[in-house]
Amino acid sequence: MNLSEANLRPALRQESAEKPIVYVVDEDDSVRVSLEWLIRRAGWQPSSFAYAAEFLAYPRSPLPSCLLLDVTLPDLSGLDVQEMLAGRGEVPIIFMTGYGDVPTTVRAMKAGAVEFLVKPLCDDELLRAIRGALELSTSALRDQSRLKVLLSRYSYLSPREREVMEGIVSGQLNKQVALDLGITENTIKVHRFNVMRKMRADSFVDLVEMAARLNISPGRW
Repeated sequence: MNLSEANLRPALRQESAEKPIVYVVDEDDSVRVSLEWLIRRAGWQPSSFAYAAEFLAYPRSPLPSCLLLDVTLPDLSGLDVQEMLAGRGEVPIIFMTGYGDVPTTVRAMKAGAVEFLVKPLCDDELLRAIRGALELSTSALRDQSRLKVLLSRYSYLSPREREVMEGIVSGQLNKQVALDLGITENTIKVHRFNVMRKMRADSFVDLVEMAARLNISPGRW
C-alpha cells in the first residue's frame, strides 16, 4: 500500500455506512487512488484492491454496490473474476482495460457486464456507468429481500398446504386438487384459505405471482 492509499483508508472508515459501495480492482496504484477520489466526490464509498483474491475474500456489504474491474490483473483475469461472481446480480461489473479487445469485450458483455470502458477513462462516462450499475444493484437487492420474505412465509406452510398451493397455482379447480390428493373438496377449501392467509396474498393472482418468484411453476404438479 502506498502513502496515498494509506491516507485515504481512515477517511473511508469514517464515511457513512449507508452510502453505496463502489469496489475497484486494479493493480495500478495511481488508478486506484484516482478512482477512489472520483467515487468519494460523487458521494459513494470506494473500496479498492490490487489483487482479485483480496476482493474475492473481502466480506460483502448488504448495501447497493458495483465493481470496477480491470481485465488484466496480477493473479486472475477480470473474466475469471466475472465467472466466479456469476449469479451475483447485486454486484454489477464495469470492466476497464488499457486497450480495446473485441473478443474479450463480447465475452464480458455476454456474461452480463454493464459496461466495458477503455482507459484513459472519461469521468462523465464512468460516473454514468456507475450510476446505472448501482441502480441495477438496488433493484437486485430489493428482489432478494422480497424473495427472503416469501421464503419465510412459505416455510410456515404445512406439507399438505404446499401441495394444495402447487395445485391451485397450476390452474386446477378445488375438486381436481382434491381428487389428486385423495381428500375432500371442503378440506381443500380450508387448506386454500390457510395458504392465502399465511402467504398474505390479497388475491389468487397475487398468490400466482408469489409462486412464480418461489419457482413453483404452474403445470409442475
